[in-house]
Amino acid sequence: MAETMPVKGPRRMSINGLSKAHYKPPWADMSIIAIAGSSGSGKTSLAIEIVKTLDLPWVIIMSIDSFYNSLTPEENRLAHANEFDLDSPNSIDFDKLYQCLSDLKQGKRTDIPVYSFEKHQRLDKTVSLYSPHVVVLEGILALNDPRIQDMLDLKVYMEADADVCLSRRIVRDVRERGRTIEGTIKQWFSSVKPAFTKYVEPQREVADVIVPRGMMNKMAITMIVGQTRQILKDKSLKHRAELERLGKEVEDQPLSGNVMLLEEKPQIKAIVTLLRNPATIPNEFTFYTDRLTALLVEKALDCHNFLANTVTTPQQKEYSGLKSAGRVSAVVVLRGGGCMETGLKRSIPDCLTGRLLIQSNYRTGEPELHYLKLFPDIETHETVLLLDPQMSSGGAALMAVKVLVDHGVAEKRIVFVTFMAGKRGVNRLTSVFPGIKVVAGEIVDDFERRWVEDRYFGC
Repeated sequence: MAETMPVKGPRRMSINGLSKAHYKPPWADMSIIAIAGSSGSGKTSLAIEIVKTLDLPWVIIMSIDSFYNSLTPEENRLAHANEFDLDSPNSIDFDKLYQCLSDLKQGKRTDIPVYSFEKHQRLDKTVSLYSPHVVVLEGILALNDPRIQDMLDLKVYMEADADVCLSRRIVRDVRERGRTIEGTIKQWFSSVKPAFTKYVEPQREVADVIVPRGMMNKMAITMIVGQTRQILKDKSLKHRAELERLGKEVEDQPLSGNVMLLEEKPQIKAIVTLLRNPATIPNEFTFYTDRLTALLVEKALDCHNFLANTVTTPQQKEYSGLKSAGRVSAVVVLRGGGCMETGLKRSIPDCLTGRLLIQSNYRTGEPELHYLKLFPDIETHETVLLLDPQMSSGGAALMAVKVLVDHGVAEKRIVFVTFMAGKRGVNRLTSVFPGIKVVAGEIVDDFERRWVEDRYFGC
C-alpha cells in the first residue's frame, strides 16, 4: 500500500515578526524570447511582428544595442572612422543586461540605458521599465552569454542572405545613424563579417527555432506567436490559481489589527444610506461621496507620523504641538479611485496624486495592470494613500500594493483607503502585506458588484 504524503500548508515567510503569505504578480518570472542573427537579418522586424500580432500592452521589445559600452576618446575616434569593432561580445555590457533582466524576472523596476550611435556613448538618461509579462530581446549576440541563455523561454536564430543583410545595414546606418555608404561597407568587411563567422553564426547551434527567409517565413512567425500566447495563458492560469488559494486560506481568519473601520455614528450611517439609495439624485450622490471620502482620508491621516513641534502663539506663549514627519501623497486606482480625488483634495489640498489603471479581464476576471504613473521619489514619502472606493476579492488591491512595494515604498507607509471592502479581500491583502493599514467605511459581501464609480461619473 502506497504511503500517503503529507499535504503542504500555504507558503508563508516571516519578515520583522510579521507572517506573510506568498503572492507573485503576473509579471514576476517574466518570459523572454531572444532573437539573434546577422546584422540586417530582420531581427527587429520579427520582434515588431510578434508584438503587433499579440496586441498586448505588456509584451515589449528590448534591444541589445542599448547595452553597448561607452567608448574611450581613442575608441570613439576609431569608431567614427569605422575602424572600431562594435560586433564582438566585448562591445556589449552583458553584466548590465543580465542585471536588468534579472530585476524584471523578480518583478522589480529596472532602468534601461540609452545609447547614441552618433556619439558612440551612453546618454545620461535612462528608460524606466516595469511589469512586462514578455520581453522580446533582439540583437546580433542575443544568444551569446550563457547566463542569459539560462533565462530564456525561447531562443530564435534569424538566417538571411549576406548580400541582403549588407544592403539593409547600409540603408539603416545611413538613414538612422548618420553614417556614409563607404564607411558602412568598410566596417562590414573589416569587423561585421569576421564577427559574424566567429561569434554570431555559432549561436545557431543553441537556438530552439531557426527562421530562414526572414519575414517571408510566415509559418515560423505563427509558431513563435503561438508559443508566446501559450506562455501568457499558462501564467494567467497560475495567477488565478494563486488568488483562489489565497482566498481559501484566509476566508475564516479574523480581520487584522491594521484594519480600521469608520465608527458607525449616525451621520456616517445617514451618508451610507443616501449613497445606497437608488433614489438619491446625482448632485447629492456626488456631494456625499466627496464627504465620505474626506472622512476616510481624515481617518487615514491618523496612521501618518508626526513630530514634536513648539511654536509661539500670537499671545507670545509657547505651545507644544506636532508637525508632519514628511510628505503625504496618494495613488488613485483608476477608474474608480477617480471619484475620491475631490474629497482627498478637500482634506489635503496640496496632495501629490499618482495613477494606476488596473482592470479585470472580461473573459477571465483576472486583474491586469494597464497604466502606471508614479512620482520618481515616491519611496521617500512618509505616507502613501492608495484610493479605491470598492474592494471585493482583493485581486486589484494586491496588484496595486505590489506595484508600490516594487517601487520602493515600505509596507508600513501604505494606507489603503476604500468605502467598502469584502472580508475575504481584506484578509487576502493583509496576509500578503501585513505591514500596510486598511481604512474602510464598512465590510460588505465578498462579491458585491462595483457600482460607486458608475453612479458618481454617471456612466
